[in-house]
Amino acid sequence: MSAVAPESVGSDLQPVLDRAAAGGRISPEEALELYVRAPLHALGRAADEARRRRYAGTEHIATYIIERNINYTNVCVTACKFCAFYAPPKSDKGWSRELDEILRRCAETVELGGTQIMFQGGHHPDYGVEYYERSFAAIKAEFPQLVIHSLGASEVEHMAKVSGVSIEEAITRIKAAGLDSFAGAGAELLPARPRQVIAPLKESGERWLEIMETAHGLGLESTSTMLMGTGETNAERIEHMRMIRDVQDRTGGFRAFIPYTYQPENNHLKGRTQATLLEYLRIIAVGRLFFDNVNHLQGSWLTVGKEAGQLSLHYGADDLGSVMLEENVVSSAGAKHRSNRMELIHLIRAAGRVPAQRDTTYNHLAVHEDPAQDPVDDRVVSHLASTALEGGTAHPELTIVEAR
Repeated sequence: MSAVAPESVGSDLQPVLDRAAAGGRISPEEALELYVRAPLHALGRAADEARRRRYAGTEHIATYIIERNINYTNVCVTACKFCAFYAPPKSDKGWSRELDEILRRCAETVELGGTQIMFQGGHHPDYGVEYYERSFAAIKAEFPQLVIHSLGASEVEHMAKVSGVSIEEAITRIKAAGLDSFAGAGAELLPARPRQVIAPLKESGERWLEIMETAHGLGLESTSTMLMGTGETNAERIEHMRMIRDVQDRTGGFRAFIPYTYQPENNHLKGRTQATLLEYLRIIAVGRLFFDNVNHLQGSWLTVGKEAGQLSLHYGADDLGSVMLEENVVSSAGAKHRSNRMELIHLIRAAGRVPAQRDTTYNHLAVHEDPAQDPVDDRVVSHLASTALEGGTAHPELTIVEAR
């Protein structure tokens, strides 16, 4: 049975859609043709069929996670043109969090039912492997139940240079200190031309992937990400995905693909180029069809909005991301979307799926089958404390658990 009605798709694309919907592999050239030419609804139906086939038995479920981004510093030597968060070294706008403050944020996360933290910050010129060892070890000593899903290849490259050690040693040491998995940070666009335009001081896309491949070989899985809308071509978007899929064929270490959109405020690009909602939905759908070797696909409500995030569940996504208790990086660039656990559950249920809270490795912690039993803690909201929001802590009534 065809994934879509034959009369709705060009005869040359129909076999490609059918093959991909059935779990077969499509080439980068075929993926580009689907991305550019396939009718949107036909593309979405094929992607949803591929999702249902991959998750047969649990295809009625869509997941979310409760987590917190903890920004340890905004000082950064990389100066990416899309970033509104960083401050150059020696700038009077630069800051770093004390370890006690980091632990306080971890305590708050645990109190609110969070299971994961993302340690996220700039490439501080003084922060080598030792800084991350101390931080991760302290977090694990105080809160062993928290999963540290953090950093990416760019941070590894930087810390290894600061400490004068190999990539292998840096990864081995931060893993021993408590890092559970890499968040895939710093991927942005992997192809050379757009990467050089938006992040000229970062390592190459090939080097980013090489470091992630090393991490996978050392037993640390990761997610993979893609930043859309900074002026890259359609072909470069597909090439980014091709580069990830090739590494995944060798390692199997990417557990999810997470595309998100560039935010245009307070950065050097100044919003000259942006991805549209339709482009985003198309990349979600093509991602589900192209990544026959990556299990999970996350919709980014934080950057595209809650309604668009909900739509992504009909275009191949199986996960709606997180109730992000704190987020400062894309918020600084203008992402103003806010949510809470009750609303995220409602969005998933209104999309015709059963919501489930998951952990970092996508195990279901709580499946919300019965709406009458939904959690009602209205303190579990995104951005409860963010330097990107005027006024600082948005919920001063929250009881803070003191970190020892």
